[in-house]
Amino acid sequence: MKRYAGILIACVMAMVLANCARNPYNAANKTYKRQAKNYGSTIRQQPATYRGADGLTPPYWVGTTNFNLRKPNLVIIHHTAQNSCEQTLKTFTMERTQVSAHYVICRDGMIHHMLNDYLRAWHGGLAKWGNITDINSSSIGIELDNNGQEPFSDTQINSLLVLLDTLKNRYNIPVNNFVGHGDIAPGRKVDPSAYFPWQQLAEKGFGGWFSDTTNAVVPDNFSNIQALRIIGYDVKDTTAAIAAFKRHFIPQDSTPGMTDASRKILWMLQSRY
Repeated sequence: MKRYAGILIACVMAMVLANCARNPYNAANKTYKRQAKNYGSTIRQQPATYRGADGLTPPYWVGTTNFNLRKPNLVIIHHTAQNSCEQTLKTFTMERTQVSAHYVICRDGMIHHMLNDYLRAWHGGLAKWGNITDINSSSIGIELDNNGQEPFSDTQINSLLVLLDTLKNRYNIPVNNFVGHGDIAPGRKVDPSAYFPWQQLAEKGFGGWFSDTTNAVVPDNFSNIQALRIIGYDVKDTTAAIAAFKRHFIPQDSTPGMTDASRKILWMLQSRY
C-alpha cells in the first residue's frame, strides 16, 4: 500500500507541476498562429492576371519555378529600456503596444525567439541606414533585457554572440550590417546604450571597427559628414549623427563635435566600408 501511495503522490505532484508550468502566453500564441496562417494563405494565392494597354490578357497563367523567401540583410540590436525580461515579453504580446522583435535575450542568457525570421517585426520605427528606409522589411530585431543604465552581463552577451553567429551564417549577413537602434535612428534612439560592447562583437565578426590610429593621417579634404554617410548614418541632423557615431565607436568621448582623435577613427572606418 505504501508503494502505491507513493506512486499516487508522485502522480499528483506531476499534475500540480504541469499546471504550474502552463504557458501564460497561450492566448498570444494562438493569435500568432492565426496571423501566420493568414499570411500563409496570402503567399499561396496565385499571382493576379493583368490586362495590358491594348486589352490583351494572357490565355493562361505561368508561374515561375525560380524563387525563394526574401531574407533579412540587417541585424538591429536594442536594449529593452524595461526592468525585466517578463515585462518585455508582455509588452510584445499585447496588440495595443504595436511593437515587437524577433528575439529577446534575458539577463540570464535565455533566448526567446518570438517571430519567424522571414516575417516583419515592428522594432525599427522611423529609421534609415544607408539607402534603406524601410528598416523593418530588411532586418532582424534583437532586444536585450537592459534598462539602459547598466552594463550587459557576460552571459547575455555570450548568448547574443551565439545567436549572431547563427544568423550571419544562415542569411549571409555582411559584417558591417550589425548595428544598433541608435545608429539607424540618431537623435530619436540611443539603444543599445554606451555600455554595449561593440568592440567585442566586432572582434567576432559582427560589425565594423578600427585599428590603432596613432600613425593615421587624415587627408586635408576629408569630410566628416560624407564619411558618416558612407558608413550608413542618416546625416540629416549632423549633430545627432555624430553623437550616434561616438556612442557606438567612442563611448568614452562625451565631448561635443569631432575631435582630431575621433576624426582619425572616422577616417579609418569609412575607408573600410
